[in-house]
Amino acid sequence: MEGDEGGGEWGIERYLRDHFDLPAKNPSEEARRKWRSAVGKVVKNYRRRFRMIPDLDQRLQDEAKRRSIQEKIQEKIRVALYVQQAAFHFIDAASKKEYQLSEEACKAGFSISPDELASIAGGHDMKALKIHGGVDGISRKLRVSLNDGVHSSDLATRQSVYGVNRYIEKPSRSFWMFVWDALQDLTLIILMVCALISVVVGLVTEGWPKGMYDGLGIILSIFLVVLVTAVSDYKQSLQFKELDREKKKIFIHVTRDGSRQKISIYDLVVGDIVHLSIGDQVPADGLFISGYSLLVNESSLSGESEPADVSQEKPFLLAGTTIQDGSAKMLVTSVGMRTEWGRLMGTLSQGGEDETPLQVKLNGVATLIGQIGLAFAGLTFIVLLARFLVDKFLHGGLSKWYASDALAIVNYFAIAVTIIVVAVPEGLPLAVTLSLAFAMKKLMDDKALVRHLSACETMGSASSICTDKTGTLTTNHMVVNKIWICDVSKTFSGMDTIEDLNALFSEKVLSILLQGIFENSSSEVVKGKDGKNAILGTPTEAALLEFGLKLEGDRGAQHRSCTKIKVEPFNSVKKKMSVQVSLTNGGFRCFCKGASEIILRMCDKIIDGEGNSIQLSEERVKNILDVINAFASEALRTLCLAFKDMDEANEKEDIPDSGYTLISVFGIKDPVRRGVKEAVKTCIAAGITVRMVTGDNINTAKAIAKECGILTDDGLAIEGSEFRSKSPEEMRELIPKLQVMARSLPLDKHTLVTNLRGMFHEVVAVTGDGTNDAPALHEADIGLAMGIAGTEVAKESADIIVLDDNFTTIINVARWGRAVYINIQKFVQFQLTVNVVALIINFVSACIIGTAPLTAVQLLWVNMIMDTLGALALATEPPNDEMMQRPPVRRGENFITRTMWRNIIGQSLYQLLVLGTLMFAGKRLLNLKGADDDSVVNTLIFNSFVFCQVFNEINSREMDKINIFRGIFSNWIFAAIITVTVVFQVIIVEFLGPFASTVPLTWEQWLISVGLGAISLIVGAILKCIPVEPKPNNAPRGYEAIPIGPDGV
Repeated sequence: MEGDEGGGEWGIERYLRDHFDLPAKNPSEEARRKWRSAVGKVVKNYRRRFRMIPDLDQRLQDEAKRRSIQEKIQEKIRVALYVQQAAFHFIDAASKKEYQLSEEACKAGFSISPDELASIAGGHDMKALKIHGGVDGISRKLRVSLNDGVHSSDLATRQSVYGVNRYIEKPSRSFWMFVWDALQDLTLIILMVCALISVVVGLVTEGWPKGMYDGLGIILSIFLVVLVTAVSDYKQSLQFKELDREKKKIFIHVTRDGSRQKISIYDLVVGDIVHLSIGDQVPADGLFISGYSLLVNESSLSGESEPADVSQEKPFLLAGTTIQDGSAKMLVTSVGMRTEWGRLMGTLSQGGEDETPLQVKLNGVATLIGQIGLAFAGLTFIVLLARFLVDKFLHGGLSKWYASDALAIVNYFAIAVTIIVVAVPEGLPLAVTLSLAFAMKKLMDDKALVRHLSACETMGSASSICTDKTGTLTTNHMVVNKIWICDVSKTFSGMDTIEDLNALFSEKVLSILLQGIFENSSSEVVKGKDGKNAILGTPTEAALLEFGLKLEGDRGAQHRSCTKIKVEPFNSVKKKMSVQVSLTNGGFRCFCKGASEIILRMCDKIIDGEGNSIQLSEERVKNILDVINAFASEALRTLCLAFKDMDEANEKEDIPDSGYTLISVFGIKDPVRRGVKEAVKTCIAAGITVRMVTGDNINTAKAIAKECGILTDDGLAIEGSEFRSKSPEEMRELIPKLQVMARSLPLDKHTLVTNLRGMFHEVVAVTGDGTNDAPALHEADIGLAMGIAGTEVAKESADIIVLDDNFTTIINVARWGRAVYINIQKFVQFQLTVNVVALIINFVSACIIGTAPLTAVQLLWVNMIMDTLGALALATEPPNDEMMQRPPVRRGENFITRTMWRNIIGQSLYQLLVLGTLMFAGKRLLNLKGADDDSVVNTLIFNSFVFCQVFNEINSREMDKINIFRGIFSNWIFAAIITVTVVFQVIIVEFLGPFASTVPLTWEQWLISVGLGAISLIVGAILKCIPVEPKPNNAPRGYEAIPIGPDGV
């Protein structure tokens, strides 16, 4: 961290840097243990302080358990394969383990037990599968059609017999457990003991009921502190529980009642037919029915890094694994705790959310202040005790002791302990959790699901966003806008265009075009319950299929009747999809579609108006490239369709990638989302650079980037192939100007993110939706996965899921991230002011006059104002537009800024002046004469001190701006807490005197208390006029422009 200009680092920042520095993402175990060790014993309540912090030892145990289970699973699979290879499956079926079928299963018509089903998939038991007649035999025993799926009327019966798809989870903590946690505070326990001693001694010396007041006041105060703390913590836990439920919401496609449906994985039952594609997580154990090129990543379950090839020869699919390539249909055989994944999850405890850098930093602040507070508390007690002993020695000697002497010493000790309660700001790190929980809940309402706490915090410091184009900047609602075929270009405008195409081209041309659309697609045209066609799949393919359906008209579905032999699904590296089919009239045909330039390079022929293949000349290639660029310049996504006829097909060989005949070029319109241009402007004003990284044609990318305001006149747009060929020195020069990268690979995105973080020390947010985006999402400071278009693999690698795939939502996350950081700074400023004043006033008073003006009960109330209530008030302030008009916080920037120190020191000096004046000259200035003048002055000191905090809390709403009232009523939590604090203060002073050591005040004395507190608003305004932060000075001759309008103040 660089020090402040001209003065080096503040001592506290140096201390935090040395002991409490934690990376926001993927911190080492050594760094985690280092700060825990630095906290040491200066913690009042371990259970509460570390409630949201993971137990590292428990994590190690869980990791050991996971490895042990993975080894067992590996061994089980190895044995099953060995048995299969050794041909032991011919052993007599009678020797197999007997499974009992329950009466309920028999009544429902099922012929196989849940345990036997689980053993087949879980144990990769090919022998047992063949005994049962393979996948077809299993489906018959489960009473399910492999074409139509299960019937909705059977769901309850299947769940009853075969179980539900849920895992055993740790039970939720009740409210009383949070009360118990709050009671574990060591200082509160000591105070309770002191209170009980005070009650006993008080009853002996002063009798009933007067002797109970001091002790009972402390007990009631502790009860109130515990109750408020427990309620706050319990509400936080409910918020986190709700967010946790949202994280686990995964939807999958199944065939039920003869139609394809989208359901939650929790509604999955044994017998369901599940559709799997690249990036999906396998939701249950099951058997492969049909599919193409299916590769499954089983590392999460077995620890094996090599993907497994799943086919009809090896049909076993296990829950918790992910689809790395290909697509398939699966028959579900086991769910929930009967799956290997369920058993693995059931053995592991919940390790807790990783701590965030701010939590760690504030643990450091709390530790440092706690150590100072301990020293002050010890000194206060020693001074009070010493004065008491000296006074006793001078007035009667130390030989005689009375119960009142014991009571005085107990009270001194209680005051010292209460100073520790106030001095150790336990609420600081917990305020971060509170603020993050509040922000996460609000973001959930705004379509952003925060998976990791630290991401919300880090997003406030983001200085660069690398965003996808499709679906994020654009709507992802695609339609075919233009088509070029046989040298004819047409703008698609409904049935008129269809009639033109039918008139222009022969039936053979249109037949090949329709075959290319319908056969070479991973999407499906299905009949909905209303009898209408519905398209399930990616938006690009949906646009093509929709066009195909219109062009097909009354021709019938013969264009979809070919038999697929081999499929190579689309992925972001190849940027194409290929399929090999056998034609109904004999022979074989390959279809290929994808990125225009790539498909065009694969073609050496082109189809003519009669459907014949003619040679593709260089001039024609140039003309086609001009068409592609013309489409792209209109912000259209371009893709080409091509085919190749073959006499024979070899399933073991890859689909050819040359010798194709070009059919057509499509221009697909994907409009820019509403509000994106304004969101990009907001980013620029906030000092955040937006870069578009897309797989699209460079001209399409440039057109969209200009429309969004991303690409400027001096900005650079390049292709991924050019970017990845650059040397590190060239990249250092190129990246600052880079605004658009087109035709990029996932590796290019990863390289860009790595260089932005490494070379330029930027805080980088990156969006991703595909399986191959996972490395970049993991590498970035904040990985943002798309909730609609994103695969489960991408979501698992991300820190935040953008549920509506909207770029504007990402800006909202940045806004809330900044709000969290600034709110915590406000709270720290407020709490440190209270700490400083409470410590000094009690210590000075003890040294000079031998008593503490603030009693244990009063300090407990002050502690609640500054701790739980203060955190609720200041840490939940919503973001405002002004937050996005300042640059982001740089890496390593001081958390406690010069501005904060100015405000803390200035307000502390004012409060000490007020309280010191009242303490030493209050009687004379207020002309107090009477038996209770000491009590009046002490009550006035307490009342003025509390109102100073109330008005300083209002002051803390703005650290730089003079106008602290802007938006005060829009935050009802803040307004409610200020109101509650004032009401309770009136009650304590006027009605709870015997318990709180106060006396009722006159209306003039109330005015004085409130007035002295209110003056802190004027003090705050004066302090904000004192410049302390070095500012860039762009004004001529050193003059600074006068602020204009309300935002300026």
